[in-house]
Amino acid sequence: MLPENPNDKLSDPAKSPAIDHVSSAHELLQTLRKRIGEHPELAEAIRKLESALNILTVNTGGML
Repeated sequence: MLPENPNDKLSDPAKSPAIDHVSSAHELLQTLRKRIGEHPELAEAIRKLESALNILTVNTGGML
């Protein structure tokens, strides 16, 4: 049997705490947006979160 590749954990999104946290934060902000409606600061926070996730994805080659 081959030894476990440490990068395998990074390629499985279900095992990445970073993905879980970002996804959870995004869902919370979207829920808040639905509750209070559009708000410039809330929209900016969501955009920044999405941008950070995109940057992390590019920097890690899609392996968060």
